[in-house]
Amino acid sequence: MTREELLRSPEYWFENAQNELYRQVVEYKEKKGINQTELAEELGVTKGYVSQILKGEFNYTLKKLIEISLAVGKIPQIEYKTVADVIAEDKQTQFITAITDVRPELKRIDFELINFSSMEVQPSMVA
Repeated sequence: MTREELLRSPEYWFENAQNELYRQVVEYKEKKGINQTELAEELGVTKGYVSQILKGEFNYTLKKLIEISLAVGKIPQIEYKTVADVIAEDKQTQFITAITDVRPELKRIDFELINFSSMEVQPSMVA
C-alpha cells in the first residue's frame, strides 16, 4: 500500500482518531496521578471501557469521543480538508522529517523558506 493509498483509507483515519484519544487519556491519567478505577469514575465510564481505551481496543461513537475528550479537559476539533491537500501536506512533512533524520543532533529547526520545487532549504534558526 502506498502512502497516498493509506491516506485515503478510512481505517487509517479511524486509528488516527483512536490513537489521539488514547494519548489524551494517558496524558490526563499521568498528569492527575490516578489509577484506572479513578480514571473511569472521572470519565463516567466503566473500568473495562478504560482498559479498552488504554489497549486501543475500543470503537467509540462520536458522542462518546466528545464526552471523553471534555472529561479530560480537551476539546476535539474535526477539520475537513481535501484528500489532495492532506497528501500535499504529508509529502512536506515527510521531507522535513527526512531532513531531521539526516541530522539527528538537531532538536529543532524553524524553516524560513522551503522551496519544494528545487528542494532548497534555508533554516532561520537551528537549536
